[in-house]
Amino acid sequence: MKIRNILTALMLLTSVAVQAQKITVGTFNIRYDNPADSGNLWKDRSPVVANLIRFHQFDVLGVQEALKNQLADISSALPEYDRYGKGRDDGKDGGEHSAIYFKKDRFKLVKSGDFWLSETPDKPGKGWDATCCNRICSWVLLEDLKNKQQFYAFNVHYDHQAMVARRESSKLMLQKIKEIAGNSPVLLTGDFNGGRESEWYQTLAKSGTISDVYGAVKYPYANNASANGFRTPRGNGVIDHIFMSKQFTASRWGILTDTYFGKFPSDHFPVLAEVELKP
Repeated sequence: MKIRNILTALMLLTSVAVQAQKITVGTFNIRYDNPADSGNLWKDRSPVVANLIRFHQFDVLGVQEALKNQLADISSALPEYDRYGKGRDDGKDGGEHSAIYFKKDRFKLVKSGDFWLSETPDKPGKGWDATCCNRICSWVLLEDLKNKQQFYAFNVHYDHQAMVARRESSKLMLQKIKEIAGNSPVLLTGDFNGGRESEWYQTLAKSGTISDVYGAVKYPYANNASANGFRTPRGNGVIDHIFMSKQFTASRWGILTDTYFGKFPSDHFPVLAEVELKP
């Protein structure tokens, strides 16, 4: 009887260890610290952005357009998060980052890396017909401290002008996901500068490797566009997306239209999804 009780207890412990847990994942273009944004300066938006992240309890959050000082401000306000991501200009601290925040008490960082959206992804540089900026993708391999499940999270910001670069960026993303993650579970967040009708979105969504969380949710909370330009948006176009591999299921997806005194935390709304990694 004693042995049976011990075996039963071990089975229960094993069951708890492998039990899937929900992950709240998000993507948020926080708008770079632009001194010309009169009325919407980062010094005023910074505490609002931090409060928003804390309140919505993101477990994993990909941010775009984040300069080094902005990352430092968020980390200072939210010590419960760790982060990873290098600057797109020099692979160190220079320029905007596509950084990934994750909760310290939930996940352990196992691996991390970056690549550029160009024909030479291993070093900083513009890609294809892009003329404005370097574009970078940062990624992490996270391990859940409770159930030991691991998954990759990629975060990216596509070019806002170059058509060829955006099309080729999606091909590169799929190539790199396969190269880095193999058959492991994957989440992809980012500002893709293209709606669901765009060719580069379709390349990802119909790849068979990843799919849009939006399409997997019965009641998506989609009352606005995801970009607002610091004013009330018109239409319902979405350019900020969250993708997942087949190992995930999804229960929620929504555009968070938080404001403060009639102002916006950023010129994009964050997008939140709740997913679950199958045991």
